[in-house]
Amino acid sequence: MNRRTTRRTFVKQSAAVGLAGVAGPWIRSTKAAEKPTGKLRHAAIGTARRGQQDLEYLTKHPDIEIVALCDVDQEFLAAASKIYPKARQYRDWRKLLTEEADHIDSINATVPNHMHAPIAMTAMQMGKHVYCQKPLTHSIYESRRLAEEAAKRPELVTQMGVQTNSTSEYRTAVAMIQFGVIGKVKEVHSWDILRYYYTGDFTDPPTRVRPDRTDEVPDSLDWDLWLGVAPERPYVHDYYHTRWWRRWQDFGGGAHGDMGGHMMDVVFTALELTSPKWVLSHHSPPFEETFSPNNKVQYRFPGTQYTTGDIDYYWHDTGPVDAKRDWPINLDKKLPNDGTMFVGEKGFMFLPHGKMPQLLPEGELDAQLKEFNTQVGRVDGSEAEHYSAFIDACLGRGVKTSTPFQYSGQLTESVLMGTVVNRFPGEQLTWDAEALEFTNKPEANKLLSRPYRDGWQVPGLG
Repeated sequence: MNRRTTRRTFVKQSAAVGLAGVAGPWIRSTKAAEKPTGKLRHAAIGTARRGQQDLEYLTKHPDIEIVALCDVDQEFLAAASKIYPKARQYRDWRKLLTEEADHIDSINATVPNHMHAPIAMTAMQMGKHVYCQKPLTHSIYESRRLAEEAAKRPELVTQMGVQTNSTSEYRTAVAMIQFGVIGKVKEVHSWDILRYYYTGDFTDPPTRVRPDRTDEVPDSLDWDLWLGVAPERPYVHDYYHTRWWRRWQDFGGGAHGDMGGHMMDVVFTALELTSPKWVLSHHSPPFEETFSPNNKVQYRFPGTQYTTGDIDYYWHDTGPVDAKRDWPINLDKKLPNDGTMFVGEKGFMFLPHGKMPQLLPEGELDAQLKEFNTQVGRVDGSEAEHYSAFIDACLGRGVKTSTPFQYSGQLTESVLMGTVVNRFPGEQLTWDAEALEFTNKPEANKLLSRPYRDGWQVPGLG
């Protein structure tokens, strides 16, 4: 996309581009799927690890039928087919969408980040409901495009797989913030400290450096399909497939790009945030192809009814060492690996990831908590509900998903800004959401998108 092209102009230009003839002969455009009258006919793209878990949750619902399975690794596909023996098997998601176009209503895309947008966009353009794992996309530009596509197709159901959004723990935290238990919020901090997983900085040898060798591709793996839209590179055993791809800028988003989808989601929902005014990285830049192991990013968001004014949100890769000195907690006690601290006018709310919120200082907010429990109380929810809501919405049962692409696209834009701004440490980058650009750093705008590999172009994306 030309960076001088505004969001509004680009949408008009993109709308004029048809699906056929751009994406290639392996995709054909179809009308929107009719509302299912019985079971939801579903295709799973990505069947191992998180993909296996998504399938397990989806099939807890009695009204879903797994029609097709797709995975670039034959071993994973074979394992899934034993559990779902009636499902037809595919290695190439493009072939699945083409051959199953008239036999499926929905898909889930549970694959490495760089393939989220191509799969989700193509499925939506073919009239299929889409459940896509977080982060919604690999680039900010892709997030904007998926959100716009979803807005143009209100008949389609979309959901980003940030399952914590539907849990009792996060829903209760949101309710407590919006009830005013800690007063209006002044600032928020989130962190993830699993550096070894996301940077490879502590392995031997460090996996932050691209290896200077090429390994033989396993017979079970189609490496070209795994790479998809990403730049071509040689296969190296255990450096990318199956789990370490999150470390590499070509495929993942590091700690912030991955866990930020969870941690920032509860903040966005509780405070009803929109797009930031500016973003600033306080620490060292990332390595050439992987991510910095000590990233701290500061966002300045416009104020809302739940904040004292414009509000600062901080993301810490290594834990909030500097911030926690002012918190009413035991500094000798180790914080959980992932968590969020809301700093309010009346006190603090500490939210360990996946656990119930805690009010601080202990005992000082008992009156506010008692009033909250009397009028609201703990909010019900579960991870399973995140999936069942998607299925019920697809079946037209009056249910709405909590993280549709219009919402999760904007959330993901902010999450991924952290993976851009940390390449310009110490520089405050001003964000123009309407124009989809940093107004004071042209070099940063070059990182908002990237061209897709030859032969992998998708209309409206790259």
